[in-house]
Amino acid sequence: MRRDISRRFLLTTALASLAGGALANAPKVSLRPQLRPEGGAEAARQRSVPSADALIERAKLGGDVGFSVVDVKTGKVLEGHAADIPLPPASVMKAITALYALETLGEDYRFETRLIATGPVTDGVLDGDVVLAGGGDPVLDTNGLADMAARLKKAGVTRVTGHVRAWAGALAFTRFIDDEQPLHVGYNPSLSGLNLNFNRVHFEWKRSGGDYTVEMDARSDRYRPSVRVARMRVAQRKGPVYTYEDGGDHDAWTVASGALGNGGSRWLPVRRPGEYAVEVFTALAQAQGVTVTAGEPVEAAPEGEVLVRHQSEPLVPILQDMLKYSNNLTAELVGLTATRARLGQSVDLAASGAEMTAWAQQSLGITGATLVDHSGLGETSRVTPEAMARALARVHGDGLLKPILKPFGMRDGQGAPMPDHPVKVAAKTGTLYFVSTLAGYATAPDDTELAFAIMTANQELREPIDSTSESRPPGAASWNGRSKRLQQALIERWSALYAG
Repeated sequence: MRRDISRRFLLTTALASLAGGALANAPKVSLRPQLRPEGGAEAARQRSVPSADALIERAKLGGDVGFSVVDVKTGKVLEGHAADIPLPPASVMKAITALYALETLGEDYRFETRLIATGPVTDGVLDGDVVLAGGGDPVLDTNGLADMAARLKKAGVTRVTGHVRAWAGALAFTRFIDDEQPLHVGYNPSLSGLNLNFNRVHFEWKRSGGDYTVEMDARSDRYRPSVRVARMRVAQRKGPVYTYEDGGDHDAWTVASGALGNGGSRWLPVRRPGEYAVEVFTALAQAQGVTVTAGEPVEAAPEGEVLVRHQSEPLVPILQDMLKYSNNLTAELVGLTATRARLGQSVDLAASGAEMTAWAQQSLGITGATLVDHSGLGETSRVTPEAMARALARVHGDGLLKPILKPFGMRDGQGAPMPDHPVKVAAKTGTLYFVSTLAGYATAPDDTELAFAIMTANQELREPIDSTSESRPPGAASWNGRSKRLQQALIERWSALYAG
């Protein structure tokens, strides 16, 4: 009786979630589900489940809709639609990156940031420089640097005759993850071997009379050090909201006064991550009573005594947060670090994406893919839904990926969350304008587990988009909503058909 109730529930919500849609260009061919024995309740259930074609048509997405669903126990493809067409994975790519990093680096891998003395320490005086040497840590924050500064003082250093210098050469410098994105978005920062606060700086403004006061800082929950490596000037204009120039020794920003209102704040990307970290560390060391000034970065890996080592948490929780918050910087840095471990040297982002593509084909069986980065931000990446779903089924037994995927909340026909929904989903979402993807695992009420990948993209709607614009393209939000409702309806369809 419980199974029948659950199935009726699934069929009702699958139909309701896409009700009321206008006609659209639906894909022409869909593989049919495997039929159960003819006659009786099973045949009636088959007839009552809406077809994939019908669900796709009601979604009115146009463009390409591809999906594949696989039985995790047998590895058998149960159903697919345009499953062999390479489509943009968007942030679903991060699931591949997580597997890449776990296999290459291991679950217990920790990133390390060091303070290295280039000269001897005598009676509290370091005769030389102290080098802040990055190890690609994606989660180093101001609190971590403050702890390193306190430990430097505890190690007996009270004065440095030279300077604090950055070494960021553990990973290749990348000025933008994707140079087609707006300059000011925090999800498209620079990358290097030394990174801080996800390479973002906090910009805050307040109106005071007819003028504005602005502040740029590297705040955390415990500290708020001001910085000069990123500077902001309020310009008397209505738009564009932000402009950016390389100021030689700093990031030079302007903001339109007409967009500010009375006050507010936001995070902006940092394009000088090594210098940013050095400036913040120097201020924190000075606050500990260490006499030191900031200096220029060093090009070569430093030699000398390691005075302080700061280690990140293990790789697994880092990846779990990366998947939960879809953090692009974390994805790129763990991917670049895994490639360095595989090749024995650091390479640029494009080469690292190519290396992960080769690994995905060999280790996951993902054929026909082109992965240009590790985050999915680059819109030229491609992977087929079937290859993605098969890869998820292939790694299911390892028990590494599913536990760190984010629960995907199912919703009713009006979009309200349904915490008691009988189907439980752990998946990675992906979103670009007029691109929406979802891949992961669905567990039916009887514990049947399915691996799936759903990818939707409308290139015709994407082509007119000005990638540098700050405005969301008309229709993008409603298109994305329809895609998400289709994703849920397909999951409910599969659970109704293939469970039991």
